[in-house]
Amino acid sequence: MKLYVIAGEASGDLHASNLMKSLKQLHPEADFHCFGGDLMQKAGGTLVKHYREMAFMGIWEVISHYGRIRKNMEDCKADISRYQPYALILIDYAGFNLRIARFAKKHNYRVFYYISPKLWAWGKWRVKKVKKYVDRMFVILPFEVDFYRDHGITAEYYGNPVSDSVAAGMEEHEDHSSFIKRNGLEEKPIIALLAGSRRQEVRLCLPEMLATLEHYPGYQFIIAGAPSLSPEDYSPYIEGKPVKLLHGQTYGLLQHADAAIVTSGTATLETALHRVPQVVVYKTSTFTYYAGLPFVDIQFFSLVNLIMGREVVKELLQFNLARDIKKELDNILFDKAYRQQMLDHYDQLIEKAGKPGVSERVARRISALLQ
Repeated sequence: MKLYVIAGEASGDLHASNLMKSLKQLHPEADFHCFGGDLMQKAGGTLVKHYREMAFMGIWEVISHYGRIRKNMEDCKADISRYQPYALILIDYAGFNLRIARFAKKHNYRVFYYISPKLWAWGKWRVKKVKKYVDRMFVILPFEVDFYRDHGITAEYYGNPVSDSVAAGMEEHEDHSSFIKRNGLEEKPIIALLAGSRRQEVRLCLPEMLATLEHYPGYQFIIAGAPSLSPEDYSPYIEGKPVKLLHGQTYGLLQHADAAIVTSGTATLETALHRVPQVVVYKTSTFTYYAGLPFVDIQFFSLVNLIMGREVVKELLQFNLARDIKKELDNILFDKAYRQQMLDHYDQLIEKAGKPGVSERVARRISALLQ
């Protein structure tokens, strides 16, 4: 059974790899071609193109890299035609994957979509494309089932796959003193900085996070290095600053952090499932921010608040970030009642996110549909 899997960023690579492992357990003969990352390759996939060559975000960024994006699209279509898969599994990454879905249906391939694009927030007109080109949508946010049902589309929810990855990380727990010693850290409480998985996010968000360093001399700030980025991507922003970069240890870092400053994305949910109080930030280019403003229709943008349907963590967007990060960190670190309320909400969130085994449940459903 040949399957084609496409993910366009680090979180997609993680969840796709777990799904591939579960499919492989059900179908040992399964073979995969992938647009994705290292984890998908380790899961047994033939990596055709790495997401590092595909991760463009924002209106201006997409326009300026249009030639490269178009080539990636053509390369993908050509490889699908050569490979002749039994079906495609698309992971988020709407701008690219919805076009591939159209190509796939035109050539009579079955199309499964795992992890819905945020069409309910922007680009609702693209729901018509999902209805036309996607055979089954598997969503990871409970309210998305109703959203798609309202548009005449069947969507299935089996929990959020972040639960799987966090549960697996918890099994490798390291005691605090060993973690501190192994990484050459100080004996100070830790504030984790999760600055995103794209260079643009690091460039825009990390300096805002680091601007708070001087206000917390009793804490140590540790950056969780994204797997898609190298130490050189961080060095221009941290040189000469009392901050440390740890690569490949995000979950270990969260297990020992007292608080976190997190760029909006999957990391907000990962932080919450580790029960680390956090403040969520996001910043894009000024052009993208104002150009996109009329098309965005959401009350919240962090996964934590979206799943809960109310404000559990503070969301800071675009302006005055350094000032407002400090204000919220003060609440998280020094107001015991405020901190405890966030942790209580996290406990409710953990139940809503679903029990571990999400990837296995989705794999079984895909297997049933294929057969």
